[in-house]
Amino acid sequence: MGRARAISAAFFVLFAATVVAAPAHAQEITSGAGDVATQAGLLDAASETGGLSQRIIQLFLLVTVLSLAPGIAMMVTCLPFMLIVLSILRQGVGLQQAPPNMLIVSVAIFLTYFVMEPVFKDAWQGGVQPLLDGTMAEDVAFTEAMKPFRAFMDARVDESAVDVLADARPIETPPTADGSTPLSLLVPAFVLSEIQRAFEIGFVVLLPFLIIDLLIASILMAMGMMMVPPAIVSLPFKVAFFVLTNGWVAVSGALVRGYS
Repeated sequence: MGRARAISAAFFVLFAATVVAAPAHAQEITSGAGDVATQAGLLDAASETGGLSQRIIQLFLLVTVLSLAPGIAMMVTCLPFMLIVLSILRQGVGLQQAPPNMLIVSVAIFLTYFVMEPVFKDAWQGGVQPLLDGTMAEDVAFTEAMKPFRAFMDARVDESAVDVLADARPIETPPTADGSTPLSLLVPAFVLSEIQRAFEIGFVVLLPFLIIDLLIASILMAMGMMMVPPAIVSLPFKVAFFVLTNGWVAVSGALVRGYS
């Protein structure tokens, strides 16, 4: 009887030890599995954070480029030249708000498109379309797309403007790999050359209207009508002269032929 009690007590102790040890072992396994899952989750979170940061930077750059798109379009096309000449032409006629600014800008944009259409097509076929097709990397596509614009700007840029800007820069600007002028120097030199050329053309456009103003002022002074503003009297004559000569078409055609 005593032996049976001893055997029962031994089994009870062994069973109790097994029950106590099993949860501990299970807890260790669960804890190890939890650590692995936690580490995997942290890695996934870090990966997602890195991808999210990259997408945020790309989105920021895209929004920045889109906001600067009008300025970029003006800097590498003939739009500044068209705008300045047409604005000076309106001032020469003497009409402050006819045609309005929106119409002047619209005419300049479409004249720019008419002149720049071959350049746009070459840039699209050379760089943009291969990039969209996935056959060309971004940096190579940008270089190829800028080649037609480079050729256009090189044909119109004033070499003296390039030299002045290059000398004014505190750090020497090295040429590119192919020996061409860097864009950071070519673009501002081109814009300044276009502005200078636009004012030269504007001076020629203003001369006929200036002659009409002088004739009207001389006639009014000879008639003793010195209190009458010459601009008011000369305005109908300038408008009539401009209409008879088909001025808008003539000036626009001359501006376009200047780029041919």
